[in-house]
Amino acid sequence: MLIEIHMLKNFAPTNLNRDDTGSPKSCVFGGVQRGRISSQCLKRSWRTSAILKKEVGSVIGKRTRRLPELVTEELKKRGVAEKYLPLVERKLTGIANKDGTENKEGNWTAQVVLYAPEDIQAVAQAVQEQIASAGNREAFEKVTAKQLEKAVKGAGTRPISLDIALFGRMVTSDAFANVEASMQVAHAISTNRVVMETDFFTAMDDLIEGTQEVGSSMMGDIDYNSSCYYIYASLDTEKLAENLKYAENPTELVKKTVPALLHTMAYTNPTGKQNTFAGHSLPSAVLVECKDCPVPVSYANAFVQPVYSTQETDLIDSSVKRLTEFAEQTDHDFDLPIKKRFLFCAGGKRKMKNADNCGSFSTLVEGVEACLAE
Repeated sequence: MLIEIHMLKNFAPTNLNRDDTGSPKSCVFGGVQRGRISSQCLKRSWRTSAILKKEVGSVIGKRTRRLPELVTEELKKRGVAEKYLPLVERKLTGIANKDGTENKEGNWTAQVVLYAPEDIQAVAQAVQEQIASAGNREAFEKVTAKQLEKAVKGAGTRPISLDIALFGRMVTSDAFANVEASMQVAHAISTNRVVMETDFFTAMDDLIEGTQEVGSSMMGDIDYNSSCYYIYASLDTEKLAENLKYAENPTELVKKTVPALLHTMAYTNPTGKQNTFAGHSLPSAVLVECKDCPVPVSYANAFVQPVYSTQETDLIDSSVKRLTEFAEQTDHDFDLPIKKRFLFCAGGKRKMKNADNCGSFSTLVEGVEACLAE
C-alpha cells in the first residue's frame, strides 16, 4: 500500500533551516520566492525525534563518522583487553573508505554512515575474531583496515534499523548493505510568497548600570521569515516490509511505524534557532491518502499561485481551502484509485468530498491504522 501524507503547518517568525549564509532556506516556485525546509532537515528532525523512539522502541540507528568509538565501547563490554582498543580505533578509521586509508588526524571515518545497532555488533564481532586469530598485539597491529572490513559478514541478511528502512542508505562498503528508501520526502515549501526579514539585536552588560559606561556590549542580526509550509511525503509499506524482513516481528513493526510517523510528523519541528524563536507549531490540516496503486501525487501545484490573506480569510484558511479543492479536482480529473482518504482540519473548518472527515487528529490516525490492517 502507498500512504501519502499532505500536511500544512503555519509558523510565526522562525529560522528552522539555514543556508550557508545563515538565512532561512528559500526557493523560487511559480515564479515567486518561497520559504523552504529541505527534505534532509525534515528527515533528520523525524528520525531523531523522541516521539518516534518512544513509539517504535530502540530500533533507530546512529548516523556518524565515529564508528571506531562505537565499536570500542562494544568491545569493552565484551571484555576485550584495553591494550587492543587504541589499535582498533585507528584501524577502523579506514572502514567505508575506498582505499582503506587510516585517518591520522583522529578516530573518525572518511564517510558519515547511518549504522543500525546490528552493524556495530557485526563490526565488533569481526574485530574480536581477528584479535583472537592474531593472538597478540604485535600480530594484530599488522591487520589492515581492509582486512577488518572484509571480515565483517552478513551485510545482506543483517537486520537494519527503522530509519534506514524508511530513508535508505548508500555506502561504499561491502560490510554494510545499501538500502533503497521506502519513504520519499519533498522539500517543504511555503504556500505564501516569502518576505525575508532581519532581527537586529543588542546585548547589554548587567554590571554597567550606575557606571559611566553606556551602550551595548555587542550587536548582531538574525534573518527569519514567517511561512505556512506544505509538507508532502509518501510511504510504500510493501517496500518498508521488504527492508525490515530480517527484523524481529517485521509485520508488527510496520503496523507500529505508520501511526508513529504520523505523530512524529505532526508533533516534531526542525530544531534550527528554536531557542531564539520557539517555532513549535502543530499542523493546521492533515490529508492522508491510502492507495493500492503505486502512483504518488504531490499537491504542491495547488500553491503554484501563492496564497494571500484577505479581509475575509487568513493565510491558514486560504491554504487549507486551496489544498482540499486541488485534491478534489485532481481526483475528478484523473480518477486515481484511492482506497481511502482521511482529512483532519484543526477546528473542523473544512471538509472534503469522498473523504473521511475526521473530527480529531487521533481519529485520522486510527482510520489510517484500520485501512492498513485491511
